[in-house]
Amino acid sequence: MTSPRRLDDDLGFLVARANAVLTKATNRVLAPLGLKVRAYSVLAAVCDQPEGIAQRRLANDVGLDPSQIVALVDELEGRELVQRTTDPTDRRNKLIVATDAGVALCVQARERGADVVAEHLGDVHPDTLETVRMVLRRITFDESVARR
Repeated sequence: MTSPRRLDDDLGFLVARANAVLTKATNRVLAPLGLKVRAYSVLAAVCDQPEGIAQRRLANDVGLDPSQIVALVDELEGRELVQRTTDPTDRRNKLIVATDAGVALCVQARERGADVVAEHLGDVHPDTLETVRMVLRRITFDESVARR
């Protein structure tokens, strides 16, 4: 008979718990900007694609249901941080593009997010942090891993 795994050895739990801790801290520092992590994630993903990003791809990139993306884009558009434009390659599609105000706010939000990471992980060697990012990117964006 094997002994049960200890919770602090359970990678799934640790990743979920770390996410909760970092999300709470990030929401706290983003609040003065009128953002929460989800809206910030959408804005940042849009800013990463200056030519614009389709809503379906945006939903996939940030890992949210398309219906959630619509509401978040509506919110950001209402604040004039993003705008919907017609895709020049397919007029049936809309692209989400960051406005100058959206880009400026995103810069501030990224700085505040980096401060949260520094607060929680500032004593971790940069090579170790890059390894963690590499592993999390693989889990998050590698289609062969994400489908499992």
